[in-house]
Amino acid sequence: MKGVDKAAILLLALGEKSAANVLKYIGPREVQKIGTAMTQLGSVTTTQVDDVIEVFNEAVGTQSSLGVGADAFIRNALIAAVGEEKASSLIDRIVDSGAATKGLETLKWMDPKAVFEIIRNEHPQIIAIILSFLDPDQSAVIVSLFPERDRVDLVLRVATMESVQPAALEELNVIMERHFSGNTNMQKSSLGGVKTAANMLNFVDSAVESDIIDSIKDADPDLAQRIEDLMFVFDNLVDIDDRSLQSLLREINSETLVIALKGADEALKEKIFKNMSKRAAEMLRDDLEVRGPVRVSEVEAAQKEILAVARRLSDAGEIILGGGGGEEYV
Repeated sequence: MKGVDKAAILLLALGEKSAANVLKYIGPREVQKIGTAMTQLGSVTTTQVDDVIEVFNEAVGTQSSLGVGADAFIRNALIAAVGEEKASSLIDRIVDSGAATKGLETLKWMDPKAVFEIIRNEHPQIIAIILSFLDPDQSAVIVSLFPERDRVDLVLRVATMESVQPAALEELNVIMERHFSGNTNMQKSSLGGVKTAANMLNFVDSAVESDIIDSIKDADPDLAQRIEDLMFVFDNLVDIDDRSLQSLLREINSETLVIALKGADEALKEKIFKNMSKRAAEMLRDDLEVRGPVRVSEVEAAQKEILAVARRLSDAGEIILGGGGGEEYV
C-alpha cells in the first residue's frame, strides 16, 4: 500500500472524532490527498488494518518527547545567553516565527483561481510574498493565470527575495485583514529566494516555464541560470540512486508511470526497468508497447505528478534527489 492509503486506513480506524483532531495538524494538500484516498479505499480487510496499526505503533515507538516545544526553548536560551537585542537576528534565522503570516494559511486552503482573484490587483511585491508562502504547485497555477509580462516580473521578485521587511508585512497584513482576520505582528521572516522560484516553476506548464525562463535570461542571465540549476525535471530521475528510485516507484501507480514514460528517454526507461522486479519490468515494457499515442499535455501532467511525489519524499528525507543542481551528499 502507498503511504497515503495507510494514513487513510489509520484515520478511518481511529473514528470521526480522533481523525478530526489529527487532521487539524495536517496541511491542506495532505488533507486533500488523504480524503481522496479514503473515498477510493473500497473494502479494507482486517489484516490490512492490523498491518497499518502495527507499522504506526512501530513508528511511534521510535519517537520521544524531545523536540516538543523546541522553538520556545531556543528563544529563551538565546535571549538568556546574549540578550534579546543580539539574539533577535539569530532567532529569525533558525526559528520560524510564523506569527506574521498566519493569515496566509487561509489561502493555502483555497482554490488557486480564488486566490488569484484576491491578489491579482495588489502590488507585485505583495503578490510575490504570497506566492513564496504558498505551496509550489498552488503558486504555479496562480502565476500561470497572470499575463505573460507579469509572470516574469513575479518570478524575478520571488527569486531575488531573501526576507520580508516590516513595511511589506504591514501591507500584507492589511490585505489579510481585508479578506480574513489578519494580525499585526511585525517580525521579519525569511521567504522567497532562487530555490522557491525554481520549485514554483517546476509545477507550471512546460511552455509557460520556457517563456518565463527566456524572459528572465534577457533581464538577468546569471539569475536564470541559478534558477535552472535548481530545477528538478523528470529526466533528472536518471541521476538518483537506485534505492531512492525504488522507494519512489512504490509510491507511483502503473498507469501514471506508463504515461509519463511515453515522453522519457531510453536511459531513464532502462534505469526504471532495472529497479523493478523482472516480472514488473516485463509488464511495464508490454504496456508501453501496446499504449497508443498520448497527448503531450497528458505526458507532462503524469511526469509532474511523479515529480511532486519525488519532492514530497525528498522533503521527508525518505529519498535523495540528485542532478538538477541539487545539494551534494557525503
